[in-house]
Amino acid sequence: MLSRYKIYRGKRPPGDPLPDGVRQDSRFRTRHVLRPTKEMAAAFLAAGTDAAWRKFAAAYCSLIEQRFREDRRPFDELAALASAEDVFIGCSCPTEKNPRVDRCHTYLALQFMKAKYRKLRIRLPAASTRRRGNAS
Repeated sequence: MLSRYKIYRGKRPPGDPLPDGVRQDSRFRTRHVLRPTKEMAAAFLAAGTDAAWRKFAAAYCSLIEQRFREDRRPFDELAALASAEDVFIGCSCPTEKNPRVDRCHTYLALQFMKAKYRKLRIRLPAASTRRRGNAS
């Protein structure tokens, strides 16, 4: 199974324990195949609008599709691992700048993996209804 988890700075809240399974940090600072670029993450978080999300989502989806075309091996390895064990890709979202978990690169990454690996069990987080800065 492939899902996501929230990475905290400092101590985790007692009501949100770490998930059991393999945890992989996929934030822009890492070398994870599903990481966004620092520039695209910063641009979205600075604006936080619907338009900024659409731009981020398009750029991020293009980026991971390009990575997949250029070298699908790390994606295949992730899918194989998630077929054998529970794997959680991590990010700091939701945050004050991005309170919606469905507006996180991990949400898009899970959708991408589901489309590429149809037999892989994917668990998407529930979409948030909490909004910030919706102006287009």
